[in-house]
Amino acid sequence: MRRKASRTLVPLAVAGVAAATIGLVPALADSGDPDLPKITAQELLEKIAASDTQRLSGTVKITTDLGIPSLGALAGTFGQGAGADGAAPEDRLTELASGTHTLRVAADGPDKQRLTILGNSSEYSLIHNGDEVWAHDSGSDEVFHATDDDDGRKADGEDGEREKGGDAAEGTPRQFADEALKAVGDTTSVTVDGTVRVAGRDAYQLLIQPKQSGSTVGSIRIAVDAEEGVPLRFTLSPSSGGKAAVNVGFTKVDFGKPAASTFDFTPPKGAKVTEAEDAAQEAGADGGLADLLPGGLGGLPGLEGAEGTGDTDGFETVGKGWTTIVRAEVPGGEGLASAGESSSLLDAFGSKATGKFGSGTVFSTRLVNALITDDGKVYVGAVTREALVGAADADR
Repeated sequence: MRRKASRTLVPLAVAGVAAATIGLVPALADSGDPDLPKITAQELLEKIAASDTQRLSGTVKITTDLGIPSLGALAGTFGQGAGADGAAPEDRLTELASGTHTLRVAADGPDKQRLTILGNSSEYSLIHNGDEVWAHDSGSDEVFHATDDDDGRKADGEDGEREKGGDAAEGTPRQFADEALKAVGDTTSVTVDGTVRVAGRDAYQLLIQPKQSGSTVGSIRIAVDAEEGVPLRFTLSPSSGGKAAVNVGFTKVDFGKPAASTFDFTPPKGAKVTEAEDAAQEAGADGGLADLLPGGLGGLPGLEGAEGTGDTDGFETVGKGWTTIVRAEVPGGEGLASAGESSSLLDAFGSKATGKFGSGTVFSTRLVNALITDDGKVYVGAVTREALVGAADADR
């Protein structure tokens, strides 16, 4: 009885903490996952497809951890232009392929977009307004200028219309989500994985997973705004585990009309201005930020939902879906056996491999792997090392 009594006599201080905790329960519940109407995966896919958001503004955080050296360090830091054309978008946007970055984005229809990369002490802005495209590095005070005729932003259709939702997608999770959704097919599992809150918005979470084994892609989660149908966050997790390889999401978002001044730009006095025509280069990556990853998300073997075997621009594909492998040959039939200049690359993320095919080198990242045999065969895919060796063995 004495032991029973001692277990029931809670000290006053502890009782006070317990009471406070109980009082917090409603508040904690309110800040959790939203209670939204049930929706099927097919209905959510249709909701994304039907979304035609042309106006938005907000802040996006993008983190990429592909297991490769920092491309930003190679391209130079903010405030240090990459040579004569240091403000060119293709020179600066590659920085987003590694590390964590904060972006401000805004869009108002098909002819007005703005993307700004926030640096520690400077900003890099890319502005599209009508037929003018400007890029400005505030650190080096360099400006890059192009017109709609030479900046690579022309619409795909002959009628001049751009893809639905594509313009407001620049720099947002939608770019990545659109590419990932191309993989949906019989090799892919698509389900609704509950609800979440992103940037203060209620959202459904779409879960995409390969049905096949051997892919380096473990899962893709897309948080979809419950009201607008716009992807608010995109997360790609590798099958090897650990933190996400790609995580792109809004921290703030507003679907109202941005101020017209958002898209105005005049080169600062004394800034160095480079014209695209003079530099003989385009003012932007056609595929947007997704192209910054090796081959772009849409170009990763397996993310195109490629079926069977084909031959495209000299590259042959084998397999299907998420385990598609691109096969090619090094001109001259030489591998890396005699390439002394490749030693630093080999030391960074390469390792030897052997099999029925002979021997070669596997270059590994968290998402894309490549096998180069000593006799000059190349196998690349978002697949495991074992899958690449198996494909090389099958050719022998």
